Amino acid sequence: MNYENHYDLAKDEIIMILAGLMVGLLVAAFDYSIMGTAMPKVIKSLNGLEYYIWPFTSYMLSSTISIILFGKLSDIYGRKHVLIMGIIIFIITSVMCGFATNMFELIIFRGLQGIGGGILISLPFIVVGEIFSPRQRAKYMGILASVFALADVLGPIMGGVITDNLGWRWVFFVNVPVGIAAISMIFYSLPNFRLPDVKKTLDYSGIITFTFALTSLFLIITFLSDLNTYPLIELVGIIVFSATMFVLFILTEKKAVEPILPLNLFKNSIFTISAIESFLASALMFSGVIYVPLFAQGVLGMSATNSGIIMIPMLFCLTMASIITGEIISRTGKYKKLVIVEFIITGVGVVLLASMNEYTSYYLLLVYSTVLGIGSGMAYNIFNVAVQNAFSLRDIGIVTASMRFFRNVGAIIFVPIFGYIMNFTLESSITVALSKTQVLVISIQNVFFTAILLAFAGLIFAFLLKEIPLG
Repeated sequence: MNYENHYDLAKDEIIMILAGLMVGLLVAAFDYSIMGTAMPKVIKSLNGLEYYIWPFTSYMLSSTISIILFGKLSDIYGRKHVLIMGIIIFIITSVMCGFATNMFELIIFRGLQGIGGGILISLPFIVVGEIFSPRQRAKYMGILASVFALADVLGPIMGGVITDNLGWRWVFFVNVPVGIAAISMIFYSLPNFRLPDVKKTLDYSGIITFTFALTSLFLIITFLSDLNTYPLIELVGIIVFSATMFVLFILTEKKAVEPILPLNLFKNSIFTISAIESFLASALMFSGVIYVPLFAQGVLGMSATNSGIIMIPMLFCLTMASIITGEIISRTGKYKKLVIVEFIITGVGVVLLASMNEYTSYYLLLVYSTVLGIGSGMAYNIFNVAVQNAFSLRDIGIVTASMRFFRNVGAIIFVPIFGYIMNFTLESSITVALSKTQVLVISIQNVFFTAILLAFAGLIFAFLLKEIPLG
């Protein structure tokens, strides 16, 4: 195995660093999948059904903000220190979540936990970008990405076992020993990479306006799901506030000495196109992750357990596609054709899923979702590699964090949009003389029809992506 790297690290040092990064990443990756299984019992224990979505929302909000913020802070104070800080935050807040006595406390603690989670899902990819040469990065990022598929497959099972046998609080407490192991491995193996020419100046105005802008955007998306509950004047007020904060953020970043999101990055077409493609690829992946199980249960009548099992081939192929794509990039030094192929495969996947009806077999659903998984896996790290190769070492931290940020935003925006499309179709079909199953089929089809448009847009942008051969 070729361990070509920029810091002349020995093979055993590289193995230890990668192991530590993967364990740290695993802590955050498992949180997403385990929580979904545990939440019904959490709600039952804390009596907060009406706030079911908020522990997820608060976590996603704070983690998305911290991806950009701590990506920049790691430029100043070093990757190792910020990564270890992220794990410590995650451990402490996990314990706080485990001791929550009501839903309000859990929502607050989950928001704090998301700060650590955002650090953990972005910093490992920045470190890989710094250690390895451009060709080698894709290979090892693919290996890191395999952690997410492992978590997606084992997380729901572990969540069920832990919740049923130890209680839901141990879903959070189990993060403590794993986190301590990650800290130990990273502390003893990872050099504290930092950029020597970065001024130790925090962009406080940028942090504040960015946080307010993104938080209000989250609130808009969340509140729009129930227009009957929230007055229109309040929604308009939040929209105006969000737009104002975004404008102030842009003005602030133009003047900042060390901006948290340098706007000049967008002058680079590779960065801009990759940000758009990351956004679209994430939305496409979640169309399958959310609506394939719903189709399996609601239309085919499968149990929750079996609908989860049907996702395993999709997630396994997602992982393998990510690893194989990384290996191809490493050998060829090129990525543009892979982006084109990725959106073609993803497009075929959502077209097949949009063709499903009540007569679709279990095996066809498995095949269709697996095709989508292959395409989604190919997209996972291509854009990290593309932007890292287009910028100097000084910008690797922020451009890598930005790709993860836009992936998160893609999910944040399109998951509720898909939900609106489905719910609107369901409500519109009430007066139509169709069976409940047929109405659900049409609703899910409309979601995948929307995904087809996103895949087509992604394919168009893929042709616009410039390619700089990897060195």
